[in-house]
Amino acid sequence: MIVVTAPTSTIGRQLLERLLDAEVPVRVVARDPARLTDRTRDHAEVVAGSHRDPAIVDRAFAGADAVFWLTPADPRASSALAAYVDFTRPAAEAFRRYGVERVVGISALGRGTPVAGEAGLVTASLAMDDLIASTGVAYRALAMPSFMDNLLRQLPGIAQGVLSWPIAGDLKVPFCATRDIAAAAARWLLDDSWTGVEEVPVLGPEDLSFEDLARILTEELGRPVRYQRQPGAEFKAGLVGHGMSEPIAQAMLDMMNAKNHGLDNGVRRTPATSSPTGFRQWCAEVLKPALSQSAGRRG
Repeated sequence: MIVVTAPTSTIGRQLLERLLDAEVPVRVVARDPARLTDRTRDHAEVVAGSHRDPAIVDRAFAGADAVFWLTPADPRASSALAAYVDFTRPAAEAFRRYGVERVVGISALGRGTPVAGEAGLVTASLAMDDLIASTGVAYRALAMPSFMDNLLRQLPGIAQGVLSWPIAGDLKVPFCATRDIAAAAARWLLDDSWTGVEEVPVLGPEDLSFEDLARILTEELGRPVRYQRQPGAEFKAGLVGHGMSEPIAQAMLDMMNAKNHGLDNGVRRTPATSSPTGFRQWCAEVLKPALSQSAGRRG
């Protein structure tokens, strides 16, 4: 039995499709089962509730061989450690109690870099990995750079010709697509031969700067898109203005500052750490259709 947390998330939805294609027993933990696809409801066991709830993880992890672990975003959390480590504590106890053999989790790049200890959300994510590993479960932490899919949050700005982020425009860093993260998670979850604890970087096929992204967007969309670096204070104020707690907004800014100082550049790209979806392909297959749909709704 494979248990999938956060099954309605961008990664979780894509992972579920792969697991259901493989015709393996699947159980999902969903706060809102109504958001699950018909296929998931028809072919997977559903445990309704939050995977931070000890009673829910008891129900979900009993009899589980493997678990996909993803902590949901909590913009109102009191701290980054509360959002990652405290959220995960009931699950970590249940991994041990029910003898779960393998866990695949979504984490972040940065371990071992000089800025990892001051990287906000990433620092908390790495502490979560340590908590899971301390249970004795076999663990694969999928270590992520920034997601291409996060640019979907900037559709209004991109439609106006501006891509904005609080990172130097000429800094080349890895980016990955969530479809490749889901594929990596599925491979590990469907393989019952591994043991021990490892990080598994998923780096995409090439490093790109935000100026590179703007150039590719210009070429793919057929209209100018420029990169404009956003001041950190403005970035944080915007997050707070949209309802994020001050500690989480600061943790977001700390993560961006750490990325700007090399947080995501500590792993060498190899065939094993690369993933196939390039930014140009992702733009054509994901961002352009989303932009068209957004324009249609506005029209």
